[in-house]
Order: sequence, then structure tokens, then C-alpha cells
Amino acid sequence: QVQLVESGGDLVQPGGSLKLSCTGSGSSQRIFRMAWYRQGAKKQREQVASISFRGTINYSDSVKGRFTISGDIANKEVYLEMNTLKPEDTAVYYCYVQTVTNDQYWGQGTQVTVSA
Repeated sequence: QVQLVESGGDLVQPGGSLKLSCTGSGSSQRIFRMAWYRQGAKKQREQVASISFRGTINYSDSVKGRFTISGDIANKEVYLEMNTLKPEDTAVYYCYVQTVTNDQYWGQGTQVTVSA
């Protein structure tokens, strides 16, 4: 089992910035990929950004150029720096881990609200 804890969610004005953090503990399973997902009200959960143990990074089109994912995958740490935030970025953001044996774990989520 891997336990994930997110932090950094907050209320921010449009155009503002936030940095989310996720730290994992528990199992010593090797990590294949970590990612951030989000789920807005009445919306499906969507992947925002991911980073693999090889350093391969992917972003959704909606955040490309505004968000930056980074981390120390081996130590189960991942961050999401979010700039130029928009009201449509409002959502619960979840940290996600996939191990090399395809076990998958989720954090409890952290709320990001972008509003004037």
C-alpha cells in the first residue's frame, strides 16, 4: 500500500498561482508514474499532468504552458506549480501513483478554487 497526502489547495484570484505538493509513504514498490488529476463539479476526473520514472512528462491541452509538474518519483514526491489560474481550473486535485506492477493509489484530494 502507498499512502498519498496532498497539500497546497486554496482560494486564489484569476491570474494567480498555487503550488500543490504530494508526498507518499508506505510500500517500497517501485514507482512507474505519478500524476495529478482533477475533478470539477459535475465533471469527470481528468488527468492534468504526469511524470514517469524516466522523466517523461505529459500535460493536458487545457493546462499546457501554465502548469509545471516536477518531483522525485523514486521517493514518491510530486509537485504541481500552477500559474495564470482560470476559474475553469477550479476542482479537487488528486495525486496518483502507478507502480511498476500496475498497482494504483490515490490521495484524498485538495481543493483549488479560482474566483474573484
